[in-house]
Order: sequence, then C-alpha cells, then structure tokens
Amino acid sequence: MPDYPKLIVRPPGPNARELVKRDSATISPSYTRYYPLVIDSGRDCIVKDVDGNEYIDFNSGLACLNVGHKHPKVVKAIKGQCDKFLHYSNTDFYYQQTVDLAEKLFEITPGTFQKRIHFGNSGAEAVETAIKLSKWHTRKHQFIAFIGAFHGRTCGATSLTASKPTQKRHYFPLLPGITHVPYPYCYRCPFSLSYPECDYRCVDFIDEQVLQKYVPPEEVAGFVFEPIQGEGGYVVPPPEYFQRLKKLADKYGLLLIADEVQSGMGRTGRWFAIEHWKTEPDIICAAKALASGLPLSATVARARLMDWEAGSHASTFGGNPLACAAALTVIDVIKEDKLLENAEKQGNYIMKWLQDVKEEREIVGDVRGKGLMIGVEFVEDKATKKAGADQAREVMIRCWRRGVAIVTCGVSTLRLVPPLTITRELVDSSLEIIGDVIKEVNEESSS
Repeated sequence: MPDYPKLIVRPPGPNARELVKRDSATISPSYTRYYPLVIDSGRDCIVKDVDGNEYIDFNSGLACLNVGHKHPKVVKAIKGQCDKFLHYSNTDFYYQQTVDLAEKLFEITPGTFQKRIHFGNSGAEAVETAIKLSKWHTRKHQFIAFIGAFHGRTCGATSLTASKPTQKRHYFPLLPGITHVPYPYCYRCPFSLSYPECDYRCVDFIDEQVLQKYVPPEEVAGFVFEPIQGEGGYVVPPPEYFQRLKKLADKYGLLLIADEVQSGMGRTGRWFAIEHWKTEPDIICAAKALASGLPLSATVARARLMDWEAGSHASTFGGNPLACAAALTVIDVIKEDKLLENAEKQGNYIMKWLQDVKEEREIVGDVRGKGLMIGVEFVEDKATKKAGADQAREVMIRCWRRGVAIVTCGVSTLRLVPPLTITRELVDSSLEIIGDVIKEVNEESSS
C-alpha cells in the first residue's frame, strides 16, 4: 500500500464545511473555487486539509510550488532574511537581493544578449510591465494576442486575455489596440486543417489576413503569447510554430513577448517553455513558481528596450527581499536537485501512461504537454470532439475525493502540474486513482 493519499473523513469534512460557510459570508464571490479543499499545511508533494486528510498535490498551488511545499532550503532562506529586514522599497532605494536575483535570472532566461529586469508582485503585474515597456520603447500602441490566452485580471492583462467571457464581461472598454488571432490549437484547428499538412496556416493567416489587411504592422508593438497556453486548456503548439512566428515578427520589426508565468521556472523540463521551440523572446514574464508561493514577478527584457526614464514605472513591493531570498534559493534547488531532469522524466512517464488511457477510453480526446505541464482533454464523443466539460469536472471532483488534488482548465481539460520533486511512487499512486476515475466516468457516460 502506498503511504499517500490518506483520507480520514470523506471530503469535505466538518471543519472544511464550517470554514467554507464562513468564507461565503466574508470573501469576494469573484474568486474561482474548484471544490471545498481547505488547506491546513503542506510538505513537498502532500497537502493536508483542516480535517486531517492528506492529498497528493497535482496542483502545486496552481503551478506556484515547483520545488514543493515549504522546501527546507527555501524556508531557511526566508527565515534568514526575516532576521535582516522585511522591506524598504526597492523602487526608491537599493537591495543586494534584487541584484543577485537579476544576475541569476539572466543566466537561465533564453538569450545571450544583455538584459535588464523589472520586479513586481504577480503575473498580471509582469504582463502590465511588458505592455508599458513595449509602448514606451516602440512608441507603438497595438498588440497581437491570441484566442484562448490568459494573461491576468488587471485591466491591461485582461485586455490581452481571451480565455473565458466571464473574465471580461462588464469591464469594457478595456485597453484599446488589442487584436486577437487564432492560437495553434491543433486538436481543434480553427482552420479545420491537420498538422503537418496545414503548413502552419495559422502563421500565414496573421500576415495575410491581419497585418496586410487591417492592422498596420508599423503601429504594432509586438506579439504577446504563452508558449503553452495555460488557462486556455494546456495547448501545446507544433514544433516550428514559434520559429515561424519570430520570422514574421522580424519581417515587420515586432517584439516577441513571452508570458511564462505558468510555464516557466522548470515546469516543462526547461527553465522556460519557449526553449523547446529554440526561440529567444525580446521580453519574458515570470512569476508564480519564481519565489515558491511568495508574491514576486520578473519582467526580463533586452537591455536596449529598457530605456524608460525614472518614475515611468515602478512597484512599491516589487522585489521584496523575502521573496527574492526565496527565489534565489528556488533556482539553486532546481539546479542542485536536478529538477529539470525529473520534470522531463516523470512527465514522459505520465504522458505515455495517459496516451494508453486515451486509446482505451472514449471520453479522452487528447493528451498533450511538456515536462510536468500536462493536459488531458475530455470529450463526449471522439468523432465529433464535442467538449466534455461535465466529464472533466466529474473526474476532477472524484479524484479530489479519493486523495488527488487536481483541477481543470479550458473548457474540458484536466491539468496535471505536480511539484517538480514528485517521485515515481507518488506518480503511480496518483495515476492509479486518476485512471480508475476516468474508467468510471467513461462507463457512466456511455451507459
């Protein structure tokens, strides 16, 4: 018998139900809660709820805990910084911690060119920084973004987002000058073509039908994209996509702005997902796993782009010394514990296992991913590819009730994002539960 998961009571237990009741009376209803999991504590790949149930964490705090919960080296670094000082505004004075972290990030981000960095507190802040920086440097105010994208919920980031109507409803007008184009979602190609016979029609479309028809390229600052779409459904582009997009960007002198908030910091078996496509963006946005759950974001850009003047953009808490201490240690842990290699190893194992499930179960339409950023798309019928939103939700809920904390994304995709520290034993234990649940839901759907 595996050690985990350990379920004492059927979730949600009485303590969880009581806290959810209090939450509903006090906290904004705008938050998305997948199910009533109330966290009490966590360690490495295991989370415990307030009723004592212990789950295998296939969420990583929504891809924030790549080195696991409260890694001892990260905790030690945070405590050590607490003994020095907590804050003094890096916007107005100087910290060694931000300089040290900047230099480490320059080493692991794609591109050997000279770089500069701006620190914020969240993924949305990193994207806002990228928007403002691009506008400042280019003096252009149009952007090309992608259908299915999620870049955050602040006004500028929401303007780029095109994942779900609820994320934008009642907020118009937003930032002007955003044009959305189809993302290379090969399983549901918007052009009804198939890879590789399509010959990357999705890239030619941007040039021929957008830039040559109604969006003057000389007024466009750049492309904003996720190398792998996150909230949009864990959509992975085909092998040469970003190389072709870069060629198009170079044709018109446009910037490539990569939102690596969810896909970065080793999640895909590379420091940053864009490395899988051998493409060097002009700007990279990082956050989430950067500081192991502490609020920190980084916008890394070619040095020549950061020519803006003092006071043109800043953040009081950006580059907080506690978060920087954590981030410095996160980078060290990923290197020293060979977590990039483990992400690739375990990810390949999970992908192969899921491909077998796909062949056996009618409700599994597609399996895709890189490293430990894996999506399983559910359908009602493989022939029609009708999205199986109900099936995906049912699989998610039943997995949680059996001890695997996992959530969905897109319309009907289950996302698998365990910490990069996950062991084969925990993987096997989780897959056994996930497989049993998929089998059950598949049988019920076909009956």
